Amino acid sequence: MGFFDKLFGKKDSVNKPQNQTTNIDYQKKLLATKEFYPFDKWRESYNDGLTQYTKQNCDKTKKVFDDLITSLINLGENGSEEQKKELFKSAIIKTNILNDEIEGLIETGEREDLCELTDKITVACGLDPHKYGSGEGLASEWRKW
Repeated sequence: MGFFDKLFGKKDSVNKPQNQTTNIDYQKKLLATKEFYPFDKWRESYNDGLTQYTKQNCDKTKKVFDDLITSLINLGENGSEEQKKELFKSAIIKTNILNDEIEGLIETGEREDLCELTDKITVACGLDPHKYGSGEGLASEWRKW
């Protein structure tokens, strides 16, 4: 190893932070949960007369989950369980507010969609959804829908 390599660190895989790959995998797992977003399906219901599912309303709900995933990524895989739970709490409370503002936004089918999505995000960030909400998942800790 040359002088500059010793001084500045070699730019190869030997000197990569050990958790860099882990963080990339963590991010990929969280971003992969977006495949389960139900918001396009909700949007299709607009054409069936369910006028609460405007593009704007669906986008507002989608943003809550986009923000949750981004916050979990920024926190990192090694964030504490309590920190992760706080991020979920914030997201679920935001969906409660949206549901209060938009009549009929979260009915039975939508509730099931959001609980399932929340569970998938919970697993992706390394938590066990069955540990929360009497086994029903993190959404059940705070949801009013």
